[in-house]
Amino acid sequence: MILSNLSYIDNKELETINIVEGVCVFSKNVGKDIMASFKNVVGGEIKSYSEMVRDVKDTAVKKMVEEAKNLGADAVINIRYAMTSMSQGSTLAVIVSGTEVKVKGE
Repeated sequence: MILSNLSYIDNKELETINIVEGVCVFSKNVGKDIMASFKNVVGGEIKSYSEMVRDVKDTAVKKMVEEAKNLGADAVINIRYAMTSMSQGSTLAVIVSGTEVKVKGE
């Protein structure tokens, strides 16, 4: 599966199938949240939050790819990400979307 944030694939003719998306919502871990509060006082990267954002994004991408494969796509192009916090910041949601396409001649 080819994934690209561009609206094309070099030297390939594409047939658009549909818009595809993956959504993932994670809740913060209370124990990690307490440790993050200490980090907020002294400054610096909050690694547990960075890991959570990466995990949520990766899961959303996997869901998007799975949906695209189920519809026979060879690639997802024009990929975009959106992220928001919910429940007064205790929950993180990531939506990844793109255009699923078939590569003609392959």
